[in-house]
Amino acid sequence: MPTIDAQVHCYERNHPGRPWTAVLAGPPEVTGPDMIKAMDEVGVDGALLVSVYTMYRWDESYAVAVQQAHPDRFGVIKPVDANDPKVADTIADWAALPGTVAIRIMMTPEISNDAADPGINRILAAAAGHDLPVNMLGRGPERLGQIGQLAKRNPDTQIVLDHLGLEQPMMPPAPAEPWHELPLVLALAENRNVAIKITGACTLSHEKFPYKDIWAPLGRIFDAFGLERCMWGTDWTRAVNLLTYKEGVEAFRVTDRLSDSDRAILMGGSLQKIYGWSPKKKA
Repeated sequence: MPTIDAQVHCYERNHPGRPWTAVLAGPPEVTGPDMIKAMDEVGVDGALLVSVYTMYRWDESYAVAVQQAHPDRFGVIKPVDANDPKVADTIADWAALPGTVAIRIMMTPEISNDAADPGINRILAAAAGHDLPVNMLGRGPERLGQIGQLAKRNPDTQIVLDHLGLEQPMMPPAPAEPWHELPLVLALAENRNVAIKITGACTLSHEKFPYKDIWAPLGRIFDAFGLERCMWGTDWTRAVNLLTYKEGVEAFRVTDRLSDSDRAILMGGSLQKIYGWSPKKKA
C-alpha cells in the first residue's frame, strides 16, 4: 500500500510573472523537486498538491506545472470561486486536465454562510457531475454547521473537510484548547458523503515529537467517521514552523495507537478510494 500525503504545497519565489497575493508560512520557495526530495527521505510515495490560495488565489498554473513535470508523484487540487457565475465552466475545464483529483472551496469571509447559496451549491453539483470531490476549508460553529447542511443538500457530492475542521497555528505554540470544537466536527460524520483530512494534526500538540496528546481526540474522529473516511497528511509546508516533514510523517508510523492495517488505510488507502488517485510505482 503506498503512503500518500493528503496535502502539500509547492510554490516558486515571488516574481512579476507569477506574483504572490500574500505570504504563507514556509520557506522562500518549495519547488516540485524540493517536495519530492523531502518525500523520498521519509518514504512517502505520492501527495496531493494543493494550489496555494494565500499566494496565488485562483491561479493554479504553478501547481499544474509541478504535477505535469512529476505526474507519477502528485495529484493536483485547485481552489474555485463560489462567487464566479461561470464556475461550472471552470470545473468542467479542470476535470478534463490529466492529474486533477479535486477542487477546493476556501470559506473566506466573502463567501456566503448560507447553505442555500447558489454559488456554493453550483460548485457542489458541478463537481458531482464530473466525479470530483470538493475540499472545503471551513472552521467554527457557523461554517461547520453550513458544511453539514450543504452535505445534506448535495448527497451525491463527495465533500472533504480540510485540516480536521479546526483552527491550526502557523507558529508555535498550539492553541490552549485546540480541540474545543471537536464535537461540531464529529457531528458531520453522520453525513456519509463527508470525509475528513487528518492534516496538520501534529501542529495541535502541546508536546514534542511524537505528539502523544493528539491521539485521544484523533481516536474520537476515527471512531465517528471510520478510518475509510479519514486521510492522513502533513499540510506541508504550512506547518514548517512547528515541526519537520519527517516528524509529521513519523508521528503516525511510530504510534502504537494504529495497527499496521489501520496505518495502511489512514496513510494512503482511504485517499485512493476517495480521490480515485494513487502514485505510479517506480519501474
